[in-house]
Amino acid sequence: MQQNAMHNNGWWMPAEWSRHAATWMVWPHNRALWETTWGVTLAQVQQDFARVANAIARFEPVKMVVDPSAVAGAKALCGAGIELIEQAVNDSWCRDSGPSFICHPQQGVAGVSWRFNAWGGKSAHDLDESLARRVLNDLGLECFGTPLGNEGGAIHVDGEGTLITTESVLLNPNRNPGMTKAEVEAIFARLLGIKKTIWLPGDPDHVTGDMTDGHVDGVCAFARPGVLLVDATHDRGSVYAEVVRENRRALELATDARGRRFEMLELFEATDAVDTEAEVFCASYTNFYIANGAIIMPAYGIAADQVAAGVLAQAFPGREIVPVHINHLAHGGGGVHCITQQQPVQVMP
Repeated sequence: MQQNAMHNNGWWMPAEWSRHAATWMVWPHNRALWETTWGVTLAQVQQDFARVANAIARFEPVKMVVDPSAVAGAKALCGAGIELIEQAVNDSWCRDSGPSFICHPQQGVAGVSWRFNAWGGKSAHDLDESLARRVLNDLGLECFGTPLGNEGGAIHVDGEGTLITTESVLLNPNRNPGMTKAEVEAIFARLLGIKKTIWLPGDPDHVTGDMTDGHVDGVCAFARPGVLLVDATHDRGSVYAEVVRENRRALELATDARGRRFEMLELFEATDAVDTEAEVFCASYTNFYIANGAIIMPAYGIAADQVAAGVLAQAFPGREIVPVHINHLAHGGGGVHCITQQQPVQVMP
């Protein structure tokens, strides 16, 4: 059941490190998108997705949405612990088209269905715009709708009332024309229990070519409340270096919902892995995923993988660091975080 407004209080979005009931993913099947637009074979991308799913399945159940046309291929590559769920879809970025799960002390788990328009109308989304509602309906969970154009990759929360996002996504006319920061913040407060929204510039001049317009999960990620892993680059003279500096400056000036300034750990990009002939390539190690007891990190088969793994081990003591090669997935402009969505168990704020 979908509601268009939430009049009750107490709903909140847990941090990604809260215990998960499952991870949701969507199997890639759109050959034209991957082979014509991104220049990699569908088979290569499916192998990357399967590697990520199988890695997560060591730690928690994986629920894989699969277009009916692609079930046989998914069965061949997905191992034990991965449940295949047939649903018609356009694309394969579950972080963005899937629901953002929320919790309530008395009412349990529910989900938010953002207004998904494929990052400002950049690709077909006639099926994906309803995916969040369909997932929640199948789970028998409440679905809360909103007119806010948003994607899961555009927000990070610390579970204590702080949300980080980017102006280049949420205030972009291709999603929310005329909407103010105050209006967006009110929606986050009502739906996610957010007390403070931190705005980063993102990628206002679109220098990265990223179709998301500057999702926050390529900029930074929470390790725990008050501590961030931030994207960094050794190429300090590039146009992207200026984007990094501006986002870093905004984080340095910010305080979270409890008044803390952020401790920041740098994760330098996988520059040596970048395919210079690619239209876009996701080289951000901040695009990792926190699973139960593990960090599933993007890897590219280069020396920088080991450095990033060391930083993540420092940030997440007690969790196993699991590098997964995503060189073909990266050609689509996304990483491990972009293709995963956590479903929390019932947790208390």
